[in-house]
Amino acid sequence: MSLSKKIDFAVVFKVVNANPNGDPLNGNRPRTIYEGNGEVSDVCVKRKIRNRLIETGQRIFVQSDDNRNDDHPSLKARADEVLAGIKNPEEITRKACETWFDVRAFGQLFAFKASGGRKAKGEDSGEDKGVSIGIRGPVSVQSAFSIAPVSLTSTQITKSVSSEGDGTKRGSDTMGMKHRVDRGIYYFYGSMNPQLAVKTGFSDDDAAAIKAVLPKLFENDASSARPEGSMEVLKVIWWEHASKSGQASSAKVHRSLMVNDIEDLANILSFEPGKGPDDAGENWPRPEIINGY
Repeated sequence: MSLSKKIDFAVVFKVVNANPNGDPLNGNRPRTIYEGNGEVSDVCVKRKIRNRLIETGQRIFVQSDDNRNDDHPSLKARADEVLAGIKNPEEITRKACETWFDVRAFGQLFAFKASGGRKAKGEDSGEDKGVSIGIRGPVSVQSAFSIAPVSLTSTQITKSVSSEGDGTKRGSDTMGMKHRVDRGIYYFYGSMNPQLAVKTGFSDDDAAAIKAVLPKLFENDASSARPEGSMEVLKVIWWEHASKSGQASSAKVHRSLMVNDIEDLANILSFEPGKGPDDAGENWPRPEIINGY
């Protein structure tokens, strides 16, 4: 059975002396917007969700090379294991959603090369044409932004060894730059749409699986850019509506939450009157507050 109720959620996390998401077009400096607030892309957030789901035993299609739990070297190889020989697009969609959690949650585009002389519709000759099958997922995740502008620090680093030569000289590769956010409190929003969940088979159990991993989004995620303990989930806010259509639009639900740039976790969240965990009315989804792991 597919998702029975509309769900909105938010995650508040803290960054201290870490690079939460480097921008490859800007020398891998932490992403920021024009006003100076920090940014973590939605792609980066979903990557971390996928990694945590892998650790719980879920089958994931889009796996990173450094966190792969099968022997497939590419997405094509992983897809071929399950979808090879299936020609019907609807059957491909059904099988992919049934097999991989992230496909039925976030969606996926499957592109196939044509074979056996199949031509594009309306063409009498020419090369075989491929086909793309797009799956639209019910779970959407926004990019994360810091509450206030962040201060960035760039440090020049030097190796203590030489990679080449006889060791008497240091090559040009021994110098580099390392960038970090000194401190920032970030937040992002997400939603789960029951209407789209019908098409992919995303269920209440799947929603519960995502809910379970959000408080520990940065566990087992350490690297030289993000040392252990430098990124921490502070709060997860979970709104479960009373129906599939929802009691309010996602925009209004998200706007009802205010995140304060303070260290006091007891007061870091505030809500519009009549929309908090203790005073929400019958016509408003009551937010559930979950502490970070």
